[in-house]
Amino acid sequence: MRFRSAVVFVAQTITLGLAAAFVLTVLWPGLIPHKAPAIQIIEAPPSPTPVRVGGPVSYAGAVDRAAPAVVNVNTARVVTVQPNPFFGDPLFQQFFGNTEPLAPPDKRLETSLGSGVIISKQGYILTNRHVIAKADAIQVVLRDGRSAPAKVVGSDPDTDIAVLKVNLPDLPVITLGHSDHIRIGDVVLAIGNPFGVGQTVTMGIVSATGRSRLGVSRFDNFIQTDAPINPGNSGGALVDTNGDLIGINTLIVSQSGGSQGIGFAIPTSLAVNVMEQIIQYGRPLRGWLGIDAHALTPQIAQALGIKPFVHGIIVIGVVRGGPAAKAGIAPGDIILSLDGKPLDDGRQALLTISGHRPGDLIQMRILRGNRIIALSATTAERPARATQLE
Repeated sequence: MRFRSAVVFVAQTITLGLAAAFVLTVLWPGLIPHKAPAIQIIEAPPSPTPVRVGGPVSYAGAVDRAAPAVVNVNTARVVTVQPNPFFGDPLFQQFFGNTEPLAPPDKRLETSLGSGVIISKQGYILTNRHVIAKADAIQVVLRDGRSAPAKVVGSDPDTDIAVLKVNLPDLPVITLGHSDHIRIGDVVLAIGNPFGVGQTVTMGIVSATGRSRLGVSRFDNFIQTDAPINPGNSGGALVDTNGDLIGINTLIVSQSGGSQGIGFAIPTSLAVNVMEQIIQYGRPLRGWLGIDAHALTPQIAQALGIKPFVHGIIVIGVVRGGPAAKAGIAPGDIILSLDGKPLDDGRQALLTISGHRPGDLIQMRILRGNRIIALSATTAERPARATQLE
């Protein structure tokens, strides 16, 4: 009996203690310390050698290599200005007594400034088409003070590339870099003639690669950089820290007209290819298949009953008698790859197809229904006024 009473007493004491602890915890949570939960983190192993986080003290060596080959491009054109249309109006003459015949059109000279890059000892210069568009005269000024008139070898509105030529001895030439190997975060330098103040060098990093859909050119595949680029830099050089050319500075995105850290350059892999074709053929030669295609989105894949992890482009239209039609491609086909490279969107397909020359053979993997088939098509030259069909 005494044992049972003792057990009951102990149980009541424990219950009362727990109740008191609960009340204290609620009213004064700081009285009872809590054990901190274990936080799982991943820490890098200690480095055997100090890690260098800073860049070089100076980029003067890169500038010394590249800047002499960057030129100022000065253009001029004669613009016809029509006189005030009221000068010939009878009512205007009645009030103001103007009996003179309609004044002849006035002419004025408009000038603009841009930049360019000397590519070869033969005097070929890369610049932007919009820099020299509609120019009646072009003068190129070198960093060493020499100047010479330049003639237009050719231009390409689809990439905004133009090729000039000058006749001067001992021309400095820039070294071509590998734009396909650049990485986001790489330091780059922009060299040009902003606002006509003279040759200027600015620094930034590669912000992005493969930028498209900017509405500037059809075959856009830009390098984005935050290196300050301003009006007058167009056609100038974007170089790496070795002074090698990786891009032609082309445009900025700005609400004020000045640099806001969003600039774009045409990669040399594209610009030099266009230049070589202009020099050799007088125009760029681009492959063309004659298809209209759309990216295979998850919504389209679901509507067609296709597995959502399938990537490619769906053929919407085919030009009758075109290369694709001759190869057996039909609307509804899904192109999974071109030349062994998987496709994600129509822009990628456009660049791949146009990167071939007319007469080249393109290998394709096609999903048709539930079957994957292999086809090949021979490209033709892209028509000058091609529509969305490529």
